[in-house]
Amino acid sequence: MPVASLPLRNDITGSQSVDRALALLSMVGRHAERGMTLTDAVEKSGLNKPTCRRLLLALIRAGLVEQDEESRRYYLGEEAYVLGSLSSRRFGLLQLSMESLLRLSKKTEDSSFLSVRRDTYSVCLYREEGTYPVRTHALQAGFEHPLGVGAGSLAMLAALPDEDIEAILAANAAVLAEKYPMLPPERIRLDVALTRQKGFALNPGRIFANSWGIGVALRTPEGGVAGALSIAAIDSRMQDARQVELAASLLQEARLVEGKLAQMFAARRSGNRTMERRAAR
Repeated sequence: MPVASLPLRNDITGSQSVDRALALLSMVGRHAERGMTLTDAVEKSGLNKPTCRRLLLALIRAGLVEQDEESRRYYLGEEAYVLGSLSSRRFGLLQLSMESLLRLSKKTEDSSFLSVRRDTYSVCLYREEGTYPVRTHALQAGFEHPLGVGAGSLAMLAALPDEDIEAILAANAAVLAEKYPMLPPERIRLDVALTRQKGFALNPGRIFANSWGIGVALRTPEGGVAGALSIAAIDSRMQDARQVELAASLLQEARLVEGKLAQMFAARRSGNRTMERRAAR
């Protein structure tokens, strides 16, 4: 049967398979260096085991995913790295933030982080280690939390309009109740108000008692949320006076990153206008 005369239902089924495969790819990516088991993939995707395995094999054939022979865990493949490197030229928030992350960790001796929003969650893109011998390891690259859980995550949530915050809290209600009972929506709302009042987000060991964090949001030139910078340290290094000091350093670096973002957006708009003029000739 010619392709053009295939039933519409086949097109829908094919699109559904693509959507499912891309969702799996995103899940594997969120697990970063930890890798993802087939059991985890089945549980998180809601797919049955044969379907999940079939889609993962398709991603492996495309080079987007690979499976470790010993652990049998799934990781992002070489092709995913290539695509990521190419896209970073256009969506280079990490590249724009690297100097700031290096300065923050060098100055404070604590670990600094860049996180971004992904739907109703926060995902840690990068962790720059500090030199202080006692560190908190609560947050690593690839870790994700519901928005509002953790310093950088809370900073991003607080930077959103109130209606968006309520929609996010409603969408995350089940996972908050199951995995973060210490952070019910009422507590997060109070933390959002405190973040807006202080100008920075504070996680006073709400997830792990001895792991504290401070975060500030990064905004796009239009005022949207681009991501967040944060610093984590053990509780003894997060006393009130030092919180103010760390927040000031974070805010200073956030303004520098936002300046770079503004330049990048302006250059992109200028390039688009040039292309439009050329196309109109």
